[in-house]
Amino acid sequence: MSNDDSSAWRPLCATTDVEIGMPRRVEVQGLPPLAVFQLDDGFYVTDDTCTHGEGSLSEGYVDGDEVECPWHSGKFCIKDGKATAPPAFEPIRIYRTQVVDGRVCIEVSAAG
Repeated sequence: MSNDDSSAWRPLCATTDVEIGMPRRVEVQGLPPLAVFQLDDGFYVTDDTCTHGEGSLSEGYVDGDEVECPWHSGKFCIKDGKATAPPAFEPIRIYRTQVVDGRVCIEVSAAG
């Protein structure tokens, strides 16, 4: 990976900070609160705030590749952000993720 490519990746936390089934909330300047998940096949990052009721998804229950909001039990697919159970209907934002030097990183665009 060239330096130009790596500059688009923003580190969030160490891989050892996130366990399977135990999401971690991360706050990074310039971004909304994020939820970092470790699933069987890797790491995923989404916005932490439920699109239905402002609940923190990092405090939710993880079952397979879904997270259930602790406020009203809406569910989202961690991998693609789609709402999978009401009362959540709007998807959550997901981020392209990779591990760099033992840290979970997300891709951020130059524009924002």
